[in-house]
Amino acid sequence: MRSRTCTRRRSLVAMAGLAGLTVPSWLRAAEGAAPAGLTFEPPGRWSSEPLATAALWDLDNQPQRWSALPAVAQGRPLIVNFWARWCGPCRVEIPELVAHTERKSAVAVVGIALESDPVAVRDFARAYDINYPVLLARGGGLDLMRALGNAKAGLPFTLALDRRGAVVASRLGLLSREQLAAAARRAAEPS
Repeated sequence: MRSRTCTRRRSLVAMAGLAGLTVPSWLRAAEGAAPAGLTFEPPGRWSSEPLATAALWDLDNQPQRWSALPAVAQGRPLIVNFWARWCGPCRVEIPELVAHTERKSAVAVVGIALESDPVAVRDFARAYDINYPVLLARGGGLDLMRALGNAKAGLPFTLALDRRGAVVASRLGLLSREQLAAAARRAAEPS
């Protein structure tokens, strides 16, 4: 049984289409509900600005600016995944993120490890065939996740960012293939 809200949204989308109006992406996305456990964020609820100012390091132990990442500089939609080597669910979802990247999706993946040892993370990334950029958040990772909407600062934590860098979906906990696909679709939608 469909909820009244869902029915109202479908009616609004249909009426706007019949009237020749452009339907905002947040309303179109609301029409197709997020898979259980994935949250489609309303526009402006969470800003990705904390990523732009975060202290991040690459796997060569060099400071890395968020804006210097190729996918960010190109304005590509992103899946941003916070993880750690000791996190069991993180280890389970990494192969899905690797497979997503192998499919040459328009939506790029960036991993942010809550770790301080770049050598250990680099070895782990090789062992798991991680094929996307990995950065280290070191001591500031918990605060960074909280600033991005993860009040519990739990792992794994995944965000989907659209081309403008707006947070459009989030997931605290293990990300399934279905949730990853839905988050990527949401991130890739035209604004």
